[in-house]
Amino acid sequence: MKEPVLEPLLRGMRIRRVLPYIQKHQDCRLLDVGCGWEARFLKSVAPHIKQGVGIDFKAPELNEGNIRTERQMLSDSLPYPDSSFDIVTMLAVLEHLDHPEALLREILRVLTPTGQLLLTVPSKASKPVLEFLSFRLGLVSREEIADHKAYYNKDSLNRIFELTGFKLKIHRYFQAGMNNFCVAER
Repeated sequence: MKEPVLEPLLRGMRIRRVLPYIQKHQDCRLLDVGCGWEARFLKSVAPHIKQGVGIDFKAPELNEGNIRTERQMLSDSLPYPDSSFDIVTMLAVLEHLDHPEALLREILRVLTPTGQLLLTVPSKASKPVLEFLSFRLGLVSREEIADHKAYYNKDSLNRIFELTGFKLKIHRYFQAGMNNFCVAER
């Protein structure tokens, strides 16, 4: 499957946002929720983690070195014991979920007591821009943008984190305000 032209650039920007946080966790056990059809993010951070697991309904079965993927739907249940991961990443995933609260509660459960959720999600301001880039210009995935259920700002993210037991520690807009970057903890 050929990737739309802007996708690698956008993925690179997300990686640059989260990598410093991953590198702070020695022997990091990472769960990448919504790892995608080629688990590209997980592969790119493999040198910086002890163990990585990627989950997605379209993930290939992969078991290479310290990373593996599992094909599963993103729902209200994760098949991992409590406190299994130091870092959970959700990069451009939250906007695709019908019921994000249930999955966020599960993520909280599988995080260690000092663990962090690293999340990127399109801002409310990005909706017309993403629709133009995808539906008119074909520079980002039409299917991905059509599947967006919600867009977020700092207030709406803070509300959803509070509902699910997280504390929003860091929030920044990036990509000229088109994306949110969050670090959330217990």
